[in-house]
Amino acid sequence: MKLDKLFLLILAIVLLIPIGSISQDHQSWSYNLGIYEVNVRQYTAAGTFAAFESHLPRLKEMGVGILWFMPIHPIGQQNRLGRLGSYYSVKDYYGVNPEFGTIDEFKALVEKIHDMGMYVIIDWVANHTAWDNLLTVSHPEWYSKDANGNFIPPPGTNWSDVIDLDYSKQGLRDYMIAAMKYWVDEINVDGFRCDAASMVPMDFWQTAISELKNDAPDIFILAEADGVQYHNAGFDMTFAWGLHGFGDGVLKRIVERWNNANSLANFVSSEQHTYPDSHYRMYFTSNHDENSWHGTVFEQFGDAAEPFAVLTCTLDGMPLIYSGQEAGLDKRLQFFDKDLIIWRDHPFTDMYTTLLHLKRENQSLWNGENGGDIQRVRTTSDNSIFAFIQEKEDEKTFAIFNLSPGYVGGTLQDSLYFGNYVDVFENDTVTFEAEANFGLQGWDYKVYEEVKTSTGINFISNQPAEFSLSQNYPNPFNPATTIRFEVPEPEHVTLKIYDLSGRLVATLINGSFEPGVHRVNLRADQFASGIYFYRLKAGGFSQTRKLTVLK
Repeated sequence: MKLDKLFLLILAIVLLIPIGSISQDHQSWSYNLGIYEVNVRQYTAAGTFAAFESHLPRLKEMGVGILWFMPIHPIGQQNRLGRLGSYYSVKDYYGVNPEFGTIDEFKALVEKIHDMGMYVIIDWVANHTAWDNLLTVSHPEWYSKDANGNFIPPPGTNWSDVIDLDYSKQGLRDYMIAAMKYWVDEINVDGFRCDAASMVPMDFWQTAISELKNDAPDIFILAEADGVQYHNAGFDMTFAWGLHGFGDGVLKRIVERWNNANSLANFVSSEQHTYPDSHYRMYFTSNHDENSWHGTVFEQFGDAAEPFAVLTCTLDGMPLIYSGQEAGLDKRLQFFDKDLIIWRDHPFTDMYTTLLHLKRENQSLWNGENGGDIQRVRTTSDNSIFAFIQEKEDEKTFAIFNLSPGYVGGTLQDSLYFGNYVDVFENDTVTFEAEANFGLQGWDYKVYEEVKTSTGINFISNQPAEFSLSQNYPNPFNPATTIRFEVPEPEHVTLKIYDLSGRLVATLINGSFEPGVHRVNLRADQFASGIYFYRLKAGGFSQTRKLTVLK
């Protein structure tokens, strides 16, 4: 055996990567990652690659693994929509939008992302181009035309700013594959998200993907399409539109009360029977289309926005986060003009950070065949409660979601969930045994990670060993509750209350505290009924929990 192969084998064993992952394909690096969609134009005031780079440490800390850049190519001027036009109106497949920077600046950004241990895929628009794409002059025969020989938008669409490509022309196919290879070979991107994949002939994708992977076997290719046939053509991941997409899907119908927890269970079962374990599915509550055309997560889901985000991060697929979701993005970003994301502290940051790191570290949540299958835990309230475990090797997670707006109590059945766990958000330990009872407020959830019992002596110190923020008690509450926190060393402490949109509604503490256990009382007089978040910050420590006011 060659030394490099021996090294890979040893490394795989050390990192507990399944042996099958050593083969040179994307599963050697994508097996435990989430994906993050980058809207460069709206990300910063400058809207440039250089300005976006300043966010990389934050995204790495959050646990992001793959950065999907919306199209970075120059945007057409002819028939442009809005002042800046659509990303998806491509003028030059070999260039970058000068508003974002230069090709060298993007290449440097890709290198920086790789240095930080993350990966890059770029949006690829193969179905259509801008009206003034360079190809309209050099190869007008590569375009679809009407009876009068005029360029036309893609049939069946209202996309007036772009024109349809004709894949009956072999020259077009060769050009498109060569352009994609350029971005892999010269710019070192790790793959593509293929826009409107269903509007391009399947045999083109089969040829293109085969040729691309002959050169770079480990690239990752995502189809903006839904169906096992795209995996058979070589795509590595597809959009799970049945869960959510185009303002519809099981999640939206659950909020509208047309569907319930059993409907979600049927969807999950269908996914498992339809897609082999090696086929990745992408789950999301938002993306650029959802946000701009169908509404923010708060518009579409209301109080269910948070549990649905958690659900997409715990199902056995790859979770997608759209730019700004971690900051509680609560506006529809304009698609054709500048519309800056408002960056702010928001509880969703901690939520996504916890879940993305849990996915990296707990094998039961790994992607594809490297992770565990979802097994539903039956309850006495299955119409409203979706509970499930995932298990792989010696690791196990257990999640419970109340998919209804009102309080639901009940009893866990079966024995799948038995074990000792820690709540991944609250750090509380709990043991689940036969016929365990539960109670969840409307749209509430719990995610647990199994912990193994050990023998030994636990020493209890009167002085806290670390910063911590406990769950308020009682919760829900009216008229008052107590919040407990621990400080291991002298530190300046802030404790603030936020509503679901991330708006600051109260500052409970802003001052210096000595080591010890501290408590603060909170009265509900100034709050309307609903769910709020409270966040403790002390030095570099930050923790967020949720409380509920009932009046």
